[in-house]
Amino acid sequence: MQVWKFGGTSVGKPERMHSIRNLITSDDQQKIIVLSALSGTTNALLSIGESLKADQPGEAAEKIEHLKAHYDSFVRDLYKTSEGLTKGQKIIENEFSFIRSLTRIKPFTLKQEKELVAEGELLSTQIFQAYLEELEHDSILLPALEFMRIDADGEPELDYTERKLRELLRAHGDKKLIVTQGFICRNPRGEVDNLKRGGSDYTASLIGGAIRADEIQIWTDIDGMHNNDPRIVKKTFPIRALTFEEAAELAYFGAKILHPSTITPAKMFGVPVRLKNTMDPTAEGTLIANKTSDQVFKAIAAKDSITALYIHSLRMLNAYGFLRRIFEVFEKYKTPVDLIATSEVSVSVTIDKTDNLTELMAELRTFCELEEPDYDQAIICIVGNFSADQAGIALQVLKAMEGIPIRMISYGGTEHNISLLVHGRYKAEALNALNEGLFELKEA
Repeated sequence: MQVWKFGGTSVGKPERMHSIRNLITSDDQQKIIVLSALSGTTNALLSIGESLKADQPGEAAEKIEHLKAHYDSFVRDLYKTSEGLTKGQKIIENEFSFIRSLTRIKPFTLKQEKELVAEGELLSTQIFQAYLEELEHDSILLPALEFMRIDADGEPELDYTERKLRELLRAHGDKKLIVTQGFICRNPRGEVDNLKRGGSDYTASLIGGAIRADEIQIWTDIDGMHNNDPRIVKKTFPIRALTFEEAAELAYFGAKILHPSTITPAKMFGVPVRLKNTMDPTAEGTLIANKTSDQVFKAIAAKDSITALYIHSLRMLNAYGFLRRIFEVFEKYKTPVDLIATSEVSVSVTIDKTDNLTELMAELRTFCELEEPDYDQAIICIVGNFSADQAGIALQVLKAMEGIPIRMISYGGTEHNISLLVHGRYKAEALNALNEGLFELKEA
């Protein structure tokens, strides 16, 4: 069995649903199909939620009817029979009746907001399953809320998912196509919750790991992971093969094609992940597995909105336990650290979560000196094969960056990553300079 995930742009128009149907029925391979909400729907639902939180039910009602009109038009173009259209219209009426009911609940809490946002995936999967039924395909809809659950820390309970999926597949495993929702789940209280934004990739990987799938395929609108950000750098190329570690580094440090959490369950069970393009299904895409090519430099990614903190204390000199004390403060305020650079009397760190920055800095100042933080920084991550016995790798990177101020460098923590901290204003310049210096790709 394979797991195929399709994102919002891949299901965002009726003709694209037609294309997906052709893709998933092109062979006899049994598949679990994970769908995101139609493109634009999650943002529309969040906007409705903002109106309700602001106690503006009239504004929310207008937004709801506007979104419903989009879905009414969508199903008219999707289905080819009157029976199919009737079924699609009934799905929309049922789900929008529930959405309207949320406008009458006061106060509008986080619980209702999560129920509201889940409607995107509930709509897309029911509409798509009804379309498959219209065409008499051997398919079934398995609600993710029956097998996907997170714990009190918001982490997926893979054992629970594995057990529940095994039971459901025993009952329905003869179906060729099994449709389910990405992103949504239940929490320990049994309430509707989610795996955060972009979580449909994560859903696909969790399912793939739980059932020990032959392969997980993530279908998007680009032909695999590129060596650089094609929105900023004109000359890029798709990477054909990456290890799990290389892909995880790129996803975490800004490669938007893949959700950062996706790699973990797939790597845990050795399930290959293939990135494919719904707009060009014949393109090879990118295969993420245990093997990769021998190419030294693989790809570059960038992470925005980074804050750098500079911590100093003479008490660090020849002392032990001091770093532990510093990082206990970060742990207390649930603030992950990206990059770290140390000397005898100072520590520099970068963070992207600043919710508790004021309190965190106040506590650090009780036993350290702090410089003014650097805001609006960017981490440039270079990924490849950087084994310890290879000479000249750092030199190539720094030569490519000549003329661009670098605030921090992280090298040697892994054999796959060199990370540089620059001000955000230099991000595009740095990406283009590295593209030319490391891949010899220069803009015309």
